[in-house]
Amino acid sequence: MMEPLIYEELKIPSSVKVEVQDGKVIVKGPKGQVEKDISHAKGIIVSVSGDKVTFEATFATRRQKATLYSLKREIENMFIGVTKGYRYYLKIIFTHFPISVKVVGNEVQITNLIGEKNVRKANIMPGVKVTVKGEDIVVEGSDLEKVAQTAANIESASKIKGFDRRVFSDGIYIYKKEVVE
Repeated sequence: MMEPLIYEELKIPSSVKVEVQDGKVIVKGPKGQVEKDISHAKGIIVSVSGDKVTFEATFATRRQKATLYSLKREIENMFIGVTKGYRYYLKIIFTHFPISVKVVGNEVQITNLIGEKNVRKANIMPGVKVTVKGEDIVVEGSDLEKVAQTAANIESASKIKGFDRRVFSDGIYIYKKEVVE
């Protein structure tokens, strides 16, 4: 059954500024700026009034209702990102051949994975910082989607195909995700 009106509010933190214009939500805070395209959300009205972001939908279908609550959560994640930030930890694991990882420009280069001579490359999304400390790789930034995508790019670039994963466990794996305090 369709509800006649779905109305949700989200309080804006004091150090954050929010703009909604041309199908985009722009959130600015002390740790930077995050943009999100919401033009796909048909039938949902997102607006800023005072210190609140409001979400409205009239006679919403199940899909529109799900989209509304997803948008609400994504904007909450944007608030956390611009005030605190996100950090993912990855571990470099090798059994015989030592894997060499370095950051070059906007990509992570992985060499000597199970003795391969070619260089595997993983793209770093804009606005994300990657640091290599010994056997740990730290990926951090203010946009959760970009931080997670960069970590996933690194993990999938080191994936070994054609070998038994139980025996050849070499690679780079995400082992911890956190909000920076």
